[in-house]
Amino acid sequence: MQDRPDGDPGGWGAGSRPAGSPRPGRGPALPAPTAAAQPDGLGRECPMAGTVSTECGKPSVSGKIFGGRDAPEMRWPWQAALYYQGIHICGAVLINTSWVASAAHCFQKSHNPADYQVLLGYHRLKTHTAHGRTATVYRLFVHTDFNKHYFMGRDITLLQLHRPMKISTYIQPACLPNSDMHLPSHCWITGWGMVTEEVMLGPPYTLQEAEVGILESNLCKLYFQGPGPEGSEYSIHEDMFCAADFRTGKSVCRGDSGGPLVCKLNNTWYLMGLSSWSLPCQQPIGPSVFTRITYFSQWIARHQAGSPPPKPSDIPPEDNRHPQSSGPPTLTNVTSLGNVPQPRSFQALVTSQVSCLLLTALWML
Repeated sequence: MQDRPDGDPGGWGAGSRPAGSPRPGRGPALPAPTAAAQPDGLGRECPMAGTVSTECGKPSVSGKIFGGRDAPEMRWPWQAALYYQGIHICGAVLINTSWVASAAHCFQKSHNPADYQVLLGYHRLKTHTAHGRTATVYRLFVHTDFNKHYFMGRDITLLQLHRPMKISTYIQPACLPNSDMHLPSHCWITGWGMVTEEVMLGPPYTLQEAEVGILESNLCKLYFQGPGPEGSEYSIHEDMFCAADFRTGKSVCRGDSGGPLVCKLNNTWYLMGLSSWSLPCQQPIGPSVFTRITYFSQWIARHQAGSPPPKPSDIPPEDNRHPQSSGPPTLTNVTSLGNVPQPRSFQALVTSQVSCLLLTALWML
C-alpha cells in the first residue's frame, strides 16, 4: 500500500497496481448476520471453534485504528496472501472455511490450481507462526469475462481449498454482503504490497491497513479520461467502485491486488470490494478501483453451490511450511506476476475544477 508523501512505512504497504498506468489493483507484490452457515458460504454465520464468535466478520480485536499504520494482530483475520510457485504475488480474502476470493488479473500466468497456495493466519508475512496455515487450491474459477468487454472488467476469481480452514482468532472469514447492500462512506483496505512504485514493504513485513472514503462513481470517472495510446478506454462500470484518501495519500499499490476492502455495518465486517486497479501509487494520489462484490453475488453462489468438496483421494498431504521464507520477491518478479497486459502510458488529466470537486466530495464523506 502507498502510505503518505513522506514515505512513512506505516502506510498502505500492500501493492495492487501494476507499474505505469492504470494497474491491476496495483497488482501482486510485485493495496446483521443472522442465517445459519450454509455449505455455499453465503450464510451470514460461519462455523467457529472454541470461544471464538460464531459469526463471520467478527474479529476478536476491536477498537479504533488509525490509517496508514501497521495493522494490529488478529484485527483482519480474513486477510490472505496468494503465492504463485512460491512467490507472493497478490492479496486474497477468506469468505468461507473452504473458499477464498481474489482478483482475476492475479491469475494471468496460469489457471492451474497446483501453481497456487494461500496463506492464512499471518500478520508478519515472512514470519512463520504456529497459527499460520498454508492452503492448497482444489479449483480455480477465474471469471470468464475478465478484461473482455472493458478494461479490468469482471476482475474476480474464486478459489476452492482442498481442506476447510479451522476457524480461530487468527483465521476467520469476512461476511459476504447481500446483493442490495449499499456501501457506507468509509471502509478499510489491507495488504502486504509495495510502499511506493519502487519500494517494497520492508522487514518485518507487517500487514498494512488504511481507512479510505468511498467515491461517487461520476466523480471518479473524471480521474480516468481516456482513451489511452492504444485506444483503450479507462472507465468505471457497474461492477466497480472507487475509494481514496486524497488528504493523507493512502492508496493501493503493487501486491495489494485481490486484497479486501471491508466495511463495518451493524457491528459486522463485510467484504465489499477487492483491490483491482489504479493510477500509479505516487503523488499526486488518484482513486483506487475495486471489484464490487455485491455485483457478483449470484456468480459466487452459483460456483459454490455447484462445486462439491474434493474426494479424500484428491487431497494432498497437509504441509503448513511457509512457501517462501528467504525474503520478498525482487521487483522484477513482482512486476511480472499477477498483472494483466497494461498500456505503455496513461494520461490522467485532471483540471483544477475537477480536483476541487473531488476534494470537496471527500471532505463531505
